[in-house]
Amino acid sequence: MILDWCPGIREACGHWRGAPMLQQTFEALERTLEQNNDACIDCAKTVVEVVCRVVVESFHTPQAPLKPVQETPTLSDWLSAAIRALKLGDVRDDRFKKLVSSHHKLADALNDLRNKAGPASHGKDPYLERLAEHHRRSAVLAADAIVAFLHHAYLDAQLDPISSREPWEWFATDNALIDAHVGLAVDAEDGDAPTLRFLLPGGDELPLNIEVSRLLYQLDRDAYVEALNAARGAPPPVAEPVEEQGESA
Repeated sequence: MILDWCPGIREACGHWRGAPMLQQTFEALERTLEQNNDACIDCAKTVVEVVCRVVVESFHTPQAPLKPVQETPTLSDWLSAAIRALKLGDVRDDRFKKLVSSHHKLADALNDLRNKAGPASHGKDPYLERLAEHHRRSAVLAADAIVAFLHHAYLDAQLDPISSREPWEWFATDNALIDAHVGLAVDAEDGDAPTLRFLLPGGDELPLNIEVSRLLYQLDRDAYVEALNAARGAPPPVAEPVEEQGESA
């Protein structure tokens, strides 16, 4: 396999390691490239579409919908949605708009080549000749250019922590700001879930009721299992007797 055909795709797939379908599609692209199989064209087009979907879903909200409304969106529809999500069309520079438009043309050409010659998309004439290596290289390089363009624009974008799928570490600057100014207190009462009180600057509080098991499960699975094993060997909690009130004289 000629690795330098898709450095941008490999970088993007390395960033979105938690996207199983993207990883599977990239594995298929690598495999078909090694085999000099024309199906790499199908895989290249699919990688572009999946990356577009990752970008769109990172910014889509019910209040600001970005997903294509077509029943069966095309690659062009998904690319347009990704460009809207990244606000790449809002730049006033005409030369940059032409650059954005050129990526649309690349996507259209890649899609057309996949439809005409990609063996994994639709049934083709069984005696159709295989493509030459430069055809496969052109398709993969086109896909790589689009993915690299979107990925680096995504890395520069301001993500919404409410809808983002990025891990906590992504928001390092915001995390440091919260940690520097917000305190934490814990109120625990027998039989009830503890209340975490986040102490905001100015004296306000954000109370959060959460079960200990839920907190451990969400934050640290190893700690959850350790706590579970310890709890299994512990005696059951003793309920405190309830004092009955006597009748009024």
